[in-house]
Amino acid sequence: MQTMLLEDCCEILDSMRIPITAANRQEGPYPYYGANGIQDYVAEYIFDDELVLLAEDGGNFGSKTRPIAYRVSGKCWVNNHAHVLKPKTGLDVDFLCYSLMFYNTDGLVNGATRQKLTQATMRKMQIPDLPLKEQKEIVNQLNTIVAIKDMRNRELQRLDELIKARFVEMFGDPMTNPHNLPRVTLGSVLTIEPQNGLYKPQSDYVSDKTGVPILRIDSFYDGKVVNFSSLKRLICSEIELKRYSLYENDIVINRVNSIEYLGKCGLVQGLIENTVFESNMMRLHVDEHKLHPVYITKLLCSQFIYQQILKRAKKAVNQASINQKDVQSLVVYMPPIEQQERFAAFVAQTDKSKVAIQKSLDETQLLFDSLMQEYFG
Repeated sequence: MQTMLLEDCCEILDSMRIPITAANRQEGPYPYYGANGIQDYVAEYIFDDELVLLAEDGGNFGSKTRPIAYRVSGKCWVNNHAHVLKPKTGLDVDFLCYSLMFYNTDGLVNGATRQKLTQATMRKMQIPDLPLKEQKEIVNQLNTIVAIKDMRNRELQRLDELIKARFVEMFGDPMTNPHNLPRVTLGSVLTIEPQNGLYKPQSDYVSDKTGVPILRIDSFYDGKVVNFSSLKRLICSEIELKRYSLYENDIVINRVNSIEYLGKCGLVQGLIENTVFESNMMRLHVDEHKLHPVYITKLLCSQFIYQQILKRAKKAVNQASINQKDVQSLVVYMPPIEQQERFAAFVAQTDKSKVAIQKSLDETQLLFDSLMQEYFG
């Protein structure tokens, strides 16, 4: 396949970029872009065109799922963390964007802590040189697949919102407790008290299928573990395995992280083998005769609990922490167990719909990845 250099097929508008510190930004209607998307909205603009922004530093270099390039359209401001590219005649702007989204930057970026794609290197990057008609055909095909992905994601989001709405319908807003539900401390309804997880050096992690999977903070989202089969693995002793193994319906809570992720929790369901949990989280188990694990996990994910966590947090530079006593002291509501079980049944039924949609989304993603590989390598 013939290729062309970016410096030959694009106008490079980096000289027009102007960074503005947060303190000096005046709020307004125009997006202020950086390496990975919108950073803010400002009162003025410096570009008004169909452009592609390519990360210069701080980008998702090397990622297979997060792009390093994205499209912008209309009035905007761009800081100096993104290269600004305007396609010349004969190059479709969307084709340019797709060709750069997951570009292999191995050997192109430098910097140990914050990788940078210099303009000199960027100019020599190559993309497919195809007739404009063929570019547009590829773009139309990829755009169709992206639209399907977006639709599936919206369907999943609507189901998540449905669960949240059902929670409020059944139990009321936790911030106001309109149904006057009984209040108890979390520590008073536990069968396993909060326990910190396992710390192991990086040298104990393995890249094959040996060892034991370990649950990490990036393994659960919105109260659920995403995929047990994709967990990282490490070498554990029998003593460590006995002490730190997770059990069905355990709940894990993030105990040290940046303040916005502190208290992030997940319900452990669907274990497929012995699995341990890492040291920046703690594990607990509720008395299931009093609290249904699905109900209490949803409550623990609420703003009502997060506000309590903020009051208990010990703050340091770039992170905060909570301890076992903090978690035990959290105030929770204890509605009738039959009501909790009805909510859990509703969640289970909704999750069945989510599984079907997620399967379709995964298949669509595989098709997208395959076509991106075929067209852009």
